[in-house]
This record gives sequence, C-alpha cells and structure tokens, in this order.
Amino acid sequence: MQILVWVFEVLFISSLVGVFPLSLAETTSPGVCSEADRAALLAFKAKIVKDTTGILSSWIGRDCCGGDWEGVQCNPAGRVTTLALQGPVKDSSMYMKGTLSSSLGSLPFLQVLVISGMKLITGPIPDSFSKLTRLTQLVLEDNSLRGNIPSGLGLLSHLQTLSLAGNHLKGPVPPSLGNLRNLEMINLGRNSLSGPIPASLKNLHLLQSFDLSFNSLSGFIPEFIGQFRNITFIDLSNNQLSAHLPISMFNLVSLSYLSLSHNQLTGTIPEQVGNLKSLTSLSLSSNKFIGHIPASISRLQDLWSLNLSRNGFSDPLPDVSNRGIPSLLSIDLSFNNLSLGTVPKWITDRQLSDVNLAGCKLRGSLPRFTRPDSLSSIDLSNNFLTGSISTFFTKMTSLQKVKLSNNLLKFDLSELKVPDGISSIDLHSNQVCGSLSSILNNRTSSFLEVIDVSNNLISGTIPEFSEGLNLKELNIGSNKIAGQIPSSISNLIELERLDVSRNLITGTIPMSLGRLANLHWLDLSINRLTGRIPTSLLGIKFMRHASFRANRLCGEIPQGRPYNIFPASAYAQNLCLCGKPMLPCRGKKQETSQ
Repeated sequence: MQILVWVFEVLFISSLVGVFPLSLAETTSPGVCSEADRAALLAFKAKIVKDTTGILSSWIGRDCCGGDWEGVQCNPAGRVTTLALQGPVKDSSMYMKGTLSSSLGSLPFLQVLVISGMKLITGPIPDSFSKLTRLTQLVLEDNSLRGNIPSGLGLLSHLQTLSLAGNHLKGPVPPSLGNLRNLEMINLGRNSLSGPIPASLKNLHLLQSFDLSFNSLSGFIPEFIGQFRNITFIDLSNNQLSAHLPISMFNLVSLSYLSLSHNQLTGTIPEQVGNLKSLTSLSLSSNKFIGHIPASISRLQDLWSLNLSRNGFSDPLPDVSNRGIPSLLSIDLSFNNLSLGTVPKWITDRQLSDVNLAGCKLRGSLPRFTRPDSLSSIDLSNNFLTGSISTFFTKMTSLQKVKLSNNLLKFDLSELKVPDGISSIDLHSNQVCGSLSSILNNRTSSFLEVIDVSNNLISGTIPEFSEGLNLKELNIGSNKIAGQIPSSISNLIELERLDVSRNLITGTIPMSLGRLANLHWLDLSINRLTGRIPTSLLGIKFMRHASFRANRLCGEIPQGRPYNIFPASAYAQNLCLCGKPMLPCRGKKQETSQ
C-alpha cells in the first residue's frame, strides 16, 4: 500500500511541477548571478557540514547562474528562481548533514524551493521563508527537520505545492495555512503533528491532494472536506481521528484514493460510498466501524483495492454480481465479525491478485480459485480450515506470498508443492508433519525469503543448506526436530531471523553461525544443546535479540556487546554458563561492561 501511495504522489507532483520545476525548462539564457543571491546560497552551503551527494561541490566560481551550480536556476536578470536539491531517499549513504540557513529567505525571486531526501538536515524551518512571496513550490521532504511548522508559511499566497513530509515536525497544523488559496497539494505526512485539522483549511478550494498521514492528529474529519471538488487523493491514515465519517465526503466524484486506516473512526459506511465513482483504492482498515458492508460498493467500477480489515463489520456480505466491482484486484476483509464459512463465489471466481480473509471463520477445505494464475498473495490464516494442501497451489504460477497459519490443516510436508517464484510461506500453528528436507533441499527456490513452519508436528533433522539460498527468516520452533544444527547454516548469508526453539536439537552451536552478518534475531532456547556459546557470534554486529535459555550449555558467555548486556534470562537454566550478565566465571575477575 505504501508503494501505491508513493505512485499517486509522484504522479501528482510531476503533473504540478513538470518534474521540478517549470523554470528548469526555461530556454532564455540567464544573466550573471546576482551577488546578493550568490551570497545567500553560499550561506546555505556553509550551514551544511557534510554533503555525501556531491551536489554542493559544484557550487564554485562567481556565477551561480551559469549552469554549473547543480540545482540552481535563474531568470534572465540573474536572479535565482529555483533551488532544487533532491537526494535518493533509499540510499542511506547519500545525504546532507547540517541545518537550513535563514539566508534562503533572502532570495526574493525564488519560485521553487526543493530540498528533499537529504535525511540529516535538522533544526527548524526558518521563519525567514515567509518572505519568499513568489514561491509556488515548497518541498522539504525526508529530512530531519524539527520544531513547529512556522505560521508565516501562510503568507506565501502563490504556493501551489507544500510538502514537509518525512521529518520530525511537531505541534499543530497552523491555521494560517488556510490562507494558501492557490494550494493544490499539501503533504504534512510522517511527522509528529498533533491537535485537530484546522477549520481554516476549508478555504483550500483548489486542493487536489491532501496527505496528513502518520501523525498524531485528533478530533474528527471535518465536514468541509466535501467542498474539495477537485480532490483526487486523501490520506489521513495512522492518526487518532475519531467520530463518524462526514457524509459530505461521499460527494467527491473525482476522488481516486482514500485511506483513513489506523484511526479510531466509528459508525457505519454509508450507502453513499457508491457515489465515489472515480475511486480506485479504499482503505478503512484498523478502525471501529460496525454494521454491514454496503451493497452500493459494488457500483464502484474503477475500484481495484479494497481494505476493510480489522473493524467490526458483520454478516452478511453484500451480494456482488459478476459485473459488480469489475476492476477489483485486491481485497482484505480480515479480522472483522464475519462468519463466512466458505469464500464467496464473487471472490473465488474473479481474477484477483491479493486475497486476505484472515479471521473470517472459514471452515472446511481450502478454497478453489477459478483464476489461480493471477494470485500473487493469499492470507487465509486464523480460520478453521482443514484437510490437505496437495492440490491447493496447482496453477498458482504468480504466487509470491501465502499465509495459512493458525488453521487445522493436516498434511505431510512432502505434499507441499509450491510455485517456483514464491518468496514467503507461513504455515505455523497447524498439524503439519514430515521432514524439513521436503522444503529445504537443493531444489529450493532462490526466491524464497521467509519460511515459518513453527508450532507443528515436524520431525527429523535440520537438513544441510546449499549455497545460493536467499532466506531471510527461518522459523522452525516448537516442533519435534532432533539432530544437530549443521555448520552449513553459514550458507544462509541473507538470514536475519533464526528460531529453532522448543525442539530436541543436540550437539554444539556451530562456530559458522557467526558468519551470518545480517542476523538480528536468534532463538536457540529449550533444546538439548551442549558445549560453549561460540565467541564467533561477536562478529554479528546487529544482533538485537538472542536466547540460549534452557539448554545444557557451559563456559563463559562471549564478553562483548550485546551478549554481555542481554538480560540474564537469555542464559538461564543451563548447566554452567558464566560471565556477564551471569555470575563471574571461577577464578576470573568480573570486568566492567564493554
């Protein structure tokens, strides 16, 4: 869903600013850089103490308008009109460290100011930015800015785009932002803003995109939101908004994306939801909605993603005809008060990519889908499904993730025939038996990243691991697995989480385990392991959790972080483990923690 939000916002920003910005496309030759503007830019550069992007290294020479200063554009009179510095958000090695200089407020002809994805630019948004009265685009996304949003930004009357998302801003949304009557996009998401949505925002009649997600906003969704006739994108998810949905919202015939998930909203979904004829994605998950899912939802011809999970919706489901919701690709009705019994035909007979019906009181055998080749993700966990799995995956050639945990499935692992491209299998808490070698062998796909078969009846031993596997999570805890942990565990070089707890595993902890540099969760508890905890584990730098409890281990605990500062309970009920955090080893003076 976050990818979907990103796509919507990128497309929207691109349409507004022509991929930053309009002035970048100017064909008239700029004049020689104004000395005052050059000084303002150099003052900004002086406040950046580290720049791994290399952008500011191009800011040399007298003429900031000659085209050599990266991110700077000027008008023919030599005045700076654009400052666009964009870092790659997903590359942690590329950043700027420092603060925003108030000198940028001394660029009176600036129309576009974009400083985004720099990660380590901290401090407040300077009050001087309120002097940039020609500004049409202000984008300060994905930095580390702190403090309140300056109320002076409400003076920027020409502003069309305002994005301060992905920072550490706090306090209220300033009511002065309601003065920005030309605003078409506002994104204040992923901050720590609090208080209500200010009533003054009703003045933003040109608004097309409205994102206040991932904050701590409270109060209700205002009725005036129904006045935004041009709006296509609303994301108020992950706040503390409460009360009923405003009826006016369902007059927004241009609305394409609506996410109100992870709030405290109550009441029912009104029948008027069928009026949102342009809606493509609707997410109301993790609220307190009750009642029936309205039949009018079947009128949403363009809807392809529907997420109503984790509410209190009750039976019956609407009777959706073959022509209802014709564009639907993804549905999530998990964890409501639904007692479906079987999966409705209007779901099994469609060409869907994602089906999530966890906790819907499904019973009997696993469902058969008419178009299994289109399925990418299935979650039928926390139900009462029984029987075998032998033919379930037949023709599911596109399947990537499957979750069938917490059911009553009873089968041997040798019956499990999964598609080659699958990346995640979760079968925990069923009645699965057999040997791990049926799913972990030299034919195991390199696409497979997650295996969870914990809390079953699996026996045998842990098989050898061949090279080329890309497992990131392996959970085989709470079974009847015996034998030793093979030294070839070191071939799982991508492994981040390993749980073999509550089995019958014997032998020693292999030294090769210390080669798993990405491991951050390790649980070997409640087995029959002997010997020492190998010091090679000190080579794993990012371990956040480890438990060796209830084995037959002896000797000194590796005396380095984090092992010597884990709680003593991580080492309890062994034969003779010693050293911090346990008692000192005999004849050895306890040292202070490293």
